[in-house]
Amino acid sequence: MKKILVANRGEIALRVMKTIQKMGIQTVAVYSEVDRNSPHVKFANEAICLGKAASNESYLLGDKIIQEAKKLNVDGIHPGYGFLSENADFAEKVEASGITFIGPKSHAIRVMGDKLSAKETVKAYDIPMVPGIDEAITDIEKAKTIAEEIGYPILIKASAGGGGKGMRVVESDKEIESQMKRAISEAKSAFGNGAVFIEKYVGSPRHIEIQVLADTHGNVLHLFERECSIQRRHQKVVEEAPSVLLTPEIRKQMGEAAVNVARSCNYVGAGTVEFLMDEQKKFYFLEMNTRLQVEHPVTELISGIDLVEQQIKIARGEKINFSQNDLQINGHAIELRVYAEDPTDDFLPSVGKLEQYQAPKGEGIRVDDGFEEGMDVPIYYDPMISKLVTYAENREAAVQRMIEAIDNYQIKGVSTTLPFGKFVCKHEAFRSGNFDTHFVKHHYTPEVLEAEQKAEAKLAAKIALKQYLEDQKQLRIPETE
Repeated sequence: MKKILVANRGEIALRVMKTIQKMGIQTVAVYSEVDRNSPHVKFANEAICLGKAASNESYLLGDKIIQEAKKLNVDGIHPGYGFLSENADFAEKVEASGITFIGPKSHAIRVMGDKLSAKETVKAYDIPMVPGIDEAITDIEKAKTIAEEIGYPILIKASAGGGGKGMRVVESDKEIESQMKRAISEAKSAFGNGAVFIEKYVGSPRHIEIQVLADTHGNVLHLFERECSIQRRHQKVVEEAPSVLLTPEIRKQMGEAAVNVARSCNYVGAGTVEFLMDEQKKFYFLEMNTRLQVEHPVTELISGIDLVEQQIKIARGEKINFSQNDLQINGHAIELRVYAEDPTDDFLPSVGKLEQYQAPKGEGIRVDDGFEEGMDVPIYYDPMISKLVTYAENREAAVQRMIEAIDNYQIKGVSTTLPFGKFVCKHEAFRSGNFDTHFVKHHYTPEVLEAEQKAEAKLAAKIALKQYLEDQKQLRIPETE
């Protein structure tokens, strides 16, 4: 490949292009009118304006992206994550145009894009599943019957999507009708498909995912796990690798299960197999994400493997040049998604101008971002500003490094999740490893965060005053008689 177009924006577009450039390949950026001056556009060798700010008038215009790529003699298209990354039709059209899609084949995207078809596909490999039904339903009476058979509490989930949309926990038969209607309506609105399915609700779950790589020569391996249980609205905020929960035996079992999931759909490229783990450390297959994950940097840091580089090499038809036995976990990495959200106001988006923006630097600190000081955080896209990642030889040191990095991250003009990240890192439940996906529900309130921030400000003021008085004392000239 001599030229790759990155069909995305912001931090992931920039991060992908840095590896492409490192490999000696030319880069092509795409952008909407509102992103014209974004860092990813400036970084690329060439750039194409797709249209207006709204995603459906720019970044989701798959046919236009392919058309422009052909004009520029592009060899490959990397979709990043989000937008068109898990669109099977887009992947198919890219391949049909003679351009290489840097990702899995359309068949794998289709199969794994629907939770029910994914479960059906992996059945032959005896992958553990959460008890539930194997069919999509919209009939409320049928849902009541199934719920009685499984036993409450249950979880209603959209068949066609994720990100917490179309997902409802139901504690009793009194709630099921109203929750079914809400889940169906939300799923239809978000994914154009109102079908949902029902499974047993795991009360204190951990969200553990396994990174896999597969080439076109039959090699499939895993790059260990990521712990993704710190979430808000069923979406991840803090991720780490490895997980404190896993023993070497469980890690091996989960890794083998993830490899089998990839084999079940003839997967090619980098993908992630997501599992739920209960209080007894039993794990259950959730879904497979057929793309690069937001949290991939933590895996890169503990494994020493550049996942984007591997994606490109695999897309070129190369063999993975290392084995499972070559891989080992080195150190510990933690990632905080820095969103332009107000953690004291139910994590509502906080768009505006970045009046000050200065990312922390130093040993063991990685910041993947796509913003600069003076830029506006637009309302049209996901409000993530950056990914702040820290790495150290052990978890305690990585957590402490994260706290210090948060303190040194200077952002003014918008509210961010930085204070929330610090709250998590300082909380005993997180530090001890005794937490689950209900961390926010059980431990966090805006009042607690505000009280901590006031206490920190008060302590900082006292320290500053003490320093000031000491400085004045040092400067005082002795009196002469």
